[in-house]
Amino acid sequence: MKLIFTCLILALCAPTSFAQSTPSKKKVQAKRTSVSPKIDGFLDDAVWDGVPIATDFVENRPVPGRVEPKEGRTEIKFLYDDYAIYVSARMYDKPDSVVHELVARDNIGNADFIGVVFDTFLDGQNGNGFFVTAAGVQFDAKYSLIGDEDPNWNAVWESAVKIDDKGWTAEMKIPYSALRFSSKDIQNWGMNVTRKRTGTNRQTFWNFVDPKVSGFINQSGVLEGLQGIKAPLRLSFSPYVSTLISNYPYNTPGIKNTQASINGGMDVKYGINQSFTLDMTLIPDFGQVQSDYRVLNLTPFEVKFNENRQFFTEGTELFNKGDLFYSKRIGSIPSYFDKSGLKSTDKVIKDPQEGKVLNATKISGRTSKGLGIGVFNAITNKMYTEVEDPTGNSSRFESQPLTNYNIFVLDQSLKNNSSVSVINTNVLRHGSAYDANVSAALFNINDKKNAYFINGAGKMSYLTADPIKENRNGYSYELQLGKKSGTYTFNYKQEFSDTKFDPSDMGFYTNNNFFNQSVNFAYNVYKPGKWYNQIQAWTEVEYSRRFKPGDYQSLGFFPGVYVQFKNQWSAELNANVLAKSNDFYESRNGQVYKAPASYRLGIYINPNRAKAYNFGGNITRTKVDLFDGVNYNFYFFQNFRVSDKLAFGLDLNFNPSYDFVSWVGFNGAQSVFSRYDRNTVENTMDAKYSFSNKMGIQLGVRHYWSDRRNKEFYALNTAGGLNAYTGPALQNVDRNYNVFNIDLAYVWQFTPGSELSITYKDAAETNDKFLTKRYGKNFDKVISGPQNNSLSIKVLYYIDYLGLVKKKSK
Repeated sequence: MKLIFTCLILALCAPTSFAQSTPSKKKVQAKRTSVSPKIDGFLDDAVWDGVPIATDFVENRPVPGRVEPKEGRTEIKFLYDDYAIYVSARMYDKPDSVVHELVARDNIGNADFIGVVFDTFLDGQNGNGFFVTAAGVQFDAKYSLIGDEDPNWNAVWESAVKIDDKGWTAEMKIPYSALRFSSKDIQNWGMNVTRKRTGTNRQTFWNFVDPKVSGFINQSGVLEGLQGIKAPLRLSFSPYVSTLISNYPYNTPGIKNTQASINGGMDVKYGINQSFTLDMTLIPDFGQVQSDYRVLNLTPFEVKFNENRQFFTEGTELFNKGDLFYSKRIGSIPSYFDKSGLKSTDKVIKDPQEGKVLNATKISGRTSKGLGIGVFNAITNKMYTEVEDPTGNSSRFESQPLTNYNIFVLDQSLKNNSSVSVINTNVLRHGSAYDANVSAALFNINDKKNAYFINGAGKMSYLTADPIKENRNGYSYELQLGKKSGTYTFNYKQEFSDTKFDPSDMGFYTNNNFFNQSVNFAYNVYKPGKWYNQIQAWTEVEYSRRFKPGDYQSLGFFPGVYVQFKNQWSAELNANVLAKSNDFYESRNGQVYKAPASYRLGIYINPNRAKAYNFGGNITRTKVDLFDGVNYNFYFFQNFRVSDKLAFGLDLNFNPSYDFVSWVGFNGAQSVFSRYDRNTVENTMDAKYSFSNKMGIQLGVRHYWSDRRNKEFYALNTAGGLNAYTGPALQNVDRNYNVFNIDLAYVWQFTPGSELSITYKDAAETNDKFLTKRYGKNFDKVISGPQNNSLSIKVLYYIDYLGLVKKKSK
């Protein structure tokens, strides 16, 4: 604790010479218009004449602080009326230097772009960004201090671009329905504009964004003079209809191999007032979401997968506070399964692992006083497991009950980009299943220069009693402080959890009962030298003990350095040094395992991705003291753009391990380990063809193979060491796992916000207890085995209430 208070005093009392100076913010006037410009990319509308120009952009990289040259300047103008704000952008450049690859919406690809970001409440913490590439592809995102950039946020707006002999131009129409702002008669908004030249990897901002200063929205300029604008009624409907045909060779009486369904539902967005929005999805269809990349997991903890369902990723920055929300718990990877209805003599015929989401609702926003409020609710249906007894009679039992998921968040913004928050999550299950409740209070305090900080959280969990878990309370806390801006940065972090803290019913959590401390130091050079553009170096030390009984767990040392060269290539060298540790989880029964020391060294190479053909990868080597175990990882990727429309990518990953040791099974209550060899091979191929900036096809193909070849077996003794195993031979403990996936998607955005999508999926999986040597044989086996094929067609139509009213009035 002395170290904590010492660092806090230094942070609060540090001389201002160590802090970053605060440059004055640029300002530009918006001009009201009675005539709306035509959004066609041509800037010859008379309404643009005499509008103030935002120019003199400043480079953020590769040379921070360098002002754009006159021949390559950027000129931005702003108009507004009662319905929308309009942006005119002229980017001077050589026409043949403008890069314009066609990709799907919400992707940049290899293209120049221009983007404007509005901080409508001028709080320096939240913003909305609207970007368009030189190919006319739209990208929008939400910005916050919590989640940084959230590209899953979508709005409906208009844009058009043109490439001409002076470079290229862009026009945007951003309706007020896409924004939230106050009801003041005269308003000033935080605003910044960024331009990216992909060919030279040069990015500039109208108001300089200093890479030494933490944060992005807080470094915006000001758009002045917005008068008499009012937030419109924000109400839109997105009804959908979809059909799904799936085939899997169950070849079981009573279960069809081919099944078809027609689904319908709706997404609703409603602006409750100028600050708050309700998002609701009714009977959602997630059949077109990209497949999870499943792996062979030999660790004692579950694998965390990325969330690909848009409703659970868009605008969730408030709900992610405190790291208590793992959205895949809702329907996709629920934490509770009741298999008490399964008898030892039963044969499982069908055991679904995903619950049907019946509906989900989000209410979020921020008041003019800076109070953010978020409410989330979702309901998943019951799940049933189908079984067959030895006599051939089939039945089913409820394996997951009807479940309700809730989150409530309050987040108060303070000056200096600081905040305090409270969050509560709870899971309510129908019937006798246990319920779970987790609460947290958080704070984030920055000094005036946004250089020094202290943040932390206190958390408490409560689980009701049921046959699986006892009634219990648990608590946890986090504390971090340090310096986050400047050439030198550092932080000290402390994490604690008692033996009963458990937020896993709605969050992702591996283990409790720890007291962890870490210190991180970093040195950042952003000013280019003779042979480099940027250098970053860091080192971190982590130390962990158990809370009870307070014994040592682990000690790690993690240094690294990153360099970006003048040719836009970059290299990273890092190392992990782990001392001997006490592992209380590998044994699966709470018994300690004296894990050996290990040493890992890795080098990572990334190319200049602006090139039509580019490649890179990494090589790592890990050495383990016990049995001279060694692991290698060889990763290679390459990308090839045939044209602005057609591109391919290939990722190859080979990860062999020799003489590694880990848990393999039990002999009664005795934990048994093995020394084994393992090969993991993962190959992924992707391709895309874009017909236009509104229509394209994307293909992803993945094969993953991993095995475990046990060589010798050992019994874990009471001291945590390994003795030669003398018990009965363990059966079926080798592993040979294959996964094959195809995701093929066609998407056509036929009107703003509306789209037709056709998705084909193929998934195959084998999980054998015997080895199949050679990659080719494994690949042949998995693609010739049972395949789960599905074809989904979905039509979603965006309906704006104001648009209907205007049509009716006409």
